[in-house]
Amino acid sequence: MPELRAFRALRPQPEYADQIVSVPYDVVDREEARAMAKGAPWRFLRITRSDLEFPDSVDAYSDQVYARAVENLEKFQQAGKLLRETSDHVYIYRLNQGSRQQTGLVALSSIEDYRSDRIKKHELTRAEKERDRTVHIDRTGANTGPVFLLYNNSQAPRLAQLMDAHADTTQPLYDVSFDDGVRHRIWPVGPGAEQSELLALYHSLPAAYIADGHHRAASAVSVGGARRKSAAQVSGKELFNYFLTVSFPDDQLSILPYNRAVVDLNGHSGERLLQLAAERFEVLPATAAPPAANECRMLLEGQWRTLRARAGSYDDNDPIASLMVSILQANLLGPVLGIEDPRTSDRISFIGGIRGEAELERLLASGKFQLAFSMPPVSTAQLIAVSDAGKIMPPKSTWFEPKLRSGFLVHLIDA
Repeated sequence: MPELRAFRALRPQPEYADQIVSVPYDVVDREEARAMAKGAPWRFLRITRSDLEFPDSVDAYSDQVYARAVENLEKFQQAGKLLRETSDHVYIYRLNQGSRQQTGLVALSSIEDYRSDRIKKHELTRAEKERDRTVHIDRTGANTGPVFLLYNNSQAPRLAQLMDAHADTTQPLYDVSFDDGVRHRIWPVGPGAEQSELLALYHSLPAAYIADGHHRAASAVSVGGARRKSAAQVSGKELFNYFLTVSFPDDQLSILPYNRAVVDLNGHSGERLLQLAAERFEVLPATAAPPAANECRMLLEGQWRTLRARAGSYDDNDPIASLMVSILQANLLGPVLGIEDPRTSDRISFIGGIRGEAELERLLASGKFQLAFSMPPVSTAQLIAVSDAGKIMPPKSTWFEPKLRSGFLVHLIDA
């Protein structure tokens, strides 16, 4: 059963929260981060993406960039923008986007649960991205962004009920809305019976699942392991044995697709590509309806078409092979377009589903791409099935929205 622990968060003074809280470090590039921090001296991106304060000639992974992150974290505290809790809390984190609402529990998860697979993964990490966050966590001594977990709500329905009851009847510590229309509210739950019940209910779960933040999780585990080795004595309860997480019930979450755009047709004409696609899929006129689980939409030469996987062309019982992203890779991207490894190929790009099909049309109109695919979203049930089977999702299979913000709550791993 996964462990969960209350902690003394480093967090913004409430009156400064809207000036501090930022998008996650990994959803913006350096230029975008710089633009978001312009005229905002206390934007949390100055800690999570401190490379924005340097010219592009400076390597984003250089020692001086990490040193600046440490400097800025200290500066935020010395200026009184961030304060440290005096006792251990858990937090309820609610996001509202239009009519959708999701409510999760913020606390510390154990690196042992990650290692023993009580926190299950579905994605491989990239060495350079994991190395970056490992150095960042090690140098700052902090988890500056949470790992997004989900759990099977049917296994502990009382947990969501208790979180909702608290959020529905008390005033939040933070209530901040951003330009994307998402409202973020956070409630602290201090020591006492309610906190104990929340933790006990979570402990009753057989497992939790990483939804988003595999690199942050792997990096936190790496840093914690290194501190264990260097410590004279280890009890297992030191703060570096834990990392910051937010756990949401699976039935409240929305997964958007990760769409694909391809630079070229691998030497084929558009007509020939359609012929080859028709040998492997049912090629149908596109409709206004989103693609079904066994379909995707293909944009070629300005026209949308639906590709439907043929019955019997994949194993329904295989949680990986039955995903449409796998079917497309096995039947078209690999054998026809020559994209054998989408993780490393520079001929394919991945576009978060939040941008919609209009973004795919824009990319093809720019001339930089010749082909695009609008994918169906993976369901939380599929993600859980893949994780329970100990398998790895194809690259760029899931896009969770809305994104958690960084800077509301920070876990200091050494103090």
